Amino acid sequence: MSGTFSSLNTALSGLRYQQIALDVAGTNVANATTEGYVRRRVAGETLAPGVTPALWSRSQDYGNGVRATGITRLVDPFLDARSRVEHGNQSYLDTQAAVLARVETGFAEPGDNGVSAAVTDFRKSLHDLVNAPGSEAARSQVLGKAGTVADAIRLQAHNVSTEIADQRGRLGVTLTEVNTVAADLADTNRSLASAKLAGSDATTLADTRDRLALRLSELTGATATVRDDGGMDVALNGVSLVSGQSAGTVSASVGSPTNFTIGPAGTTVPGTLGGIVGAVAELVDHTLPDYAAGLDAIAKDFADALNTQHAAGYDLAGNAGGPLFSYDPADPAGSLQVAVTDPALVAASSVPGGGLDAGNADDLIGAIAVEDPYQRLVNGFGTQVASVRRRADNQQALTNQVDNSREQLAGVNLDEETVNMLTAQRSYEAAARLMTTLDSVLDTLVNRTGMTR
Repeated sequence: MSGTFSSLNTALSGLRYQQIALDVAGTNVANATTEGYVRRRVAGETLAPGVTPALWSRSQDYGNGVRATGITRLVDPFLDARSRVEHGNQSYLDTQAAVLARVETGFAEPGDNGVSAAVTDFRKSLHDLVNAPGSEAARSQVLGKAGTVADAIRLQAHNVSTEIADQRGRLGVTLTEVNTVAADLADTNRSLASAKLAGSDATTLADTRDRLALRLSELTGATATVRDDGGMDVALNGVSLVSGQSAGTVSASVGSPTNFTIGPAGTTVPGTLGGIVGAVAELVDHTLPDYAAGLDAIAKDFADALNTQHAAGYDLAGNAGGPLFSYDPADPAGSLQVAVTDPALVAASSVPGGGLDAGNADDLIGAIAVEDPYQRLVNGFGTQVASVRRRADNQQALTNQVDNSREQLAGVNLDEETVNMLTAQRSYEAAARLMTTLDSVLDTLVNRTGMTR
């Protein structure tokens, strides 16, 4: 019905709508620094005039005010999906770059404490022995420098094996987090479905959903799909991890290569994963073991060459030389050590009884051929580290670009929210003024018209 009384409802609807707008703006301001929060806007629609009651009758209603139809989140589904992809790639590269840089630091190359410096000092000690084959000090120095080489190689092998063990432990911890986040996402999906059925505001639940899905992408490189009921399904290389209100559990096989399965069905995940889990699996399956194998080969060849040459010489007593180094064939680099403890047993002579002969000591110098293969191994690893760092930096630029685009839409701008609050405030005041005016009009109609003296 058009008229003064119905106009009160119009003014009231304006008051209610602007109150909601103020509440939404206040919530945005309060959560300006909350991680994962997406700013909201109140969605409204005009209340249409009444339907024409009959063919020849006409309604003079021109609208019945406004009503809030819901609270919307300012998001772009494409940017959200792209953000998950880029964050998964970023986590993968950052994880690899951090681990490889730590391992490379342990090489101490170039430097005074690395294998290269130890080999150089060992070679110098043999030159000193050539100049003074009868000197016990020179012989002791050879054994000491040989021990330094063995220590340097053994320390490097220990660092790599320790890193592999640490990363295997990290894999287990990370998978525990994956399963926890997946279960939380399934619970959130359940709450979202209930909220949709009840017609309740689900924007906070949607923020939680997106935050959990992003974390799963960072951990595993998972892909996510939004459901019709507002929930989100997550899959690893096509194998479902979260489907509606149900979540599976990811487990890893023991040994190399690392295989992943999703329970309870135990479905094997094909291919390789992304994110932190994929990076760790790549490190423990290939990158670090490959370097360890290269170091083992160098340690074995180094020891074998010197042992063979040492056995061809004679010690101070005229006896044939024994092995200069010993190692476990199953772990050459990790077990390499000097086998000779008595300086008199260093086989420096190339002839029996030649105590002052240094022919074999000179040949031992020629048997040291470890520098080139070791440098190739270290340089190859360094090139790999530099490549991963460069890719991580490039990926960071791309990730930042996507995040900035998303932040421009979803992030809270305090200046903009201030304008929105002022607009809602003035609109509220105008609606209140309208109601005051209508009250005055009604007072005139009811109390002041038709009065007689």
